[in-house]
Amino acid sequence: MATAVKKAIQELEQGMKLGKCKKCGCMRDLLQTLEASLPGLNSEEASLLLERVGFWIGQLQETQYSCLGCKHCHPSVATNALNKKFPGIDAGDVCGSFEVGEGWPAVPGEYHVLSRDSSSAVAISTLANAELADDLADRSPKGLAIVGKTETENIGIDKVIKNIVTNPSIRYLVLCGDEPKGHMSGHTLEKLWENGVDDSMRVIGSSGKRPILRNVSRHEIEAFRKQVKVIDMIGEENPQAIIAGVSDLAGKILPSASRNCGKSVKVPPGAGKAIEAKKHKDTNLDKAGYFVIIPQGEGLIMVEHYSYENKLLRTLRGTNARDIYLTVIENGWVTELSHAAYLGKELTLAELSMKSDVRYVQDRA
Repeated sequence: MATAVKKAIQELEQGMKLGKCKKCGCMRDLLQTLEASLPGLNSEEASLLLERVGFWIGQLQETQYSCLGCKHCHPSVATNALNKKFPGIDAGDVCGSFEVGEGWPAVPGEYHVLSRDSSSAVAISTLANAELADDLADRSPKGLAIVGKTETENIGIDKVIKNIVTNPSIRYLVLCGDEPKGHMSGHTLEKLWENGVDDSMRVIGSSGKRPILRNVSRHEIEAFRKQVKVIDMIGEENPQAIIAGVSDLAGKILPSASRNCGKSVKVPPGAGKAIEAKKHKDTNLDKAGYFVIIPQGEGLIMVEHYSYENKLLRTLRGTNARDIYLTVIENGWVTELSHAAYLGKELTLAELSMKSDVRYVQDRA
């Protein structure tokens, strides 16, 4: 029998001696996948393994959790071994160790990334209070992966969803700070977690002005709802109280309800893909939409172009205001000269804010 198969059998036998593995969705998912996949492999080794799989399935107990986040996951190690021998087996839903790379967070925004390792299970939205996010980031409590504001009940929540589902280590989303007036982004996040969205992608039960999500899929929304628990600290602006809450959460194990535990959700490319700004000398005329400007630091400016239904159309990036607004004009992404003038002004302010180390706030002046 091949070494890879022996390794897998050894791992599964060790796991099935443990009460926690018999009750874990990780083990059940793998065994059921093998039960369905092995008969079609037409292999003596696959047939022998299938006999053992049937025996182990008979020993399983009622599933009590999808994943415990064990440091050594027997079904995960078995999966890795079997994929070497039987690459056709689809056991991709089984949990395993993971790391989030430098490409995370998936979408740009005004936030602070504090950790990308699997021990950091908490994300914080300070809602309308950007200064509170800065303060918490400076204190850098253990267990905190990312902190930032969420001012709108549509685009802002789109970004929260994408950045959480692409980091499977995040299991808690803490809402704190004051609600943005009218937008009710914290309330909308709670209702999204509780109720999901209706057929028009409107958050069920939200009293926000326009809680319609245009830039996430239903799959991403459901993955978000299963992956995290939303913690309501709305209105709390004392950093010490918030950090105490983070410390308490970081010490807990929250089993994921998602079969994608240990695997990030793939955010599809397309509208969110950054477009490099070109060098320009001449200008052209325009087309519809509005823009959200996000200075990224280190000389980089990100610009998101939305329809008036808050649908993300495209993302641009550049190192200076002139190259970005001329890229917009050349491609016909503005419809009025006044809008083009506004965009040029705001991009220039964003560029100057980075040079002078002053926070940029769009529409402030």
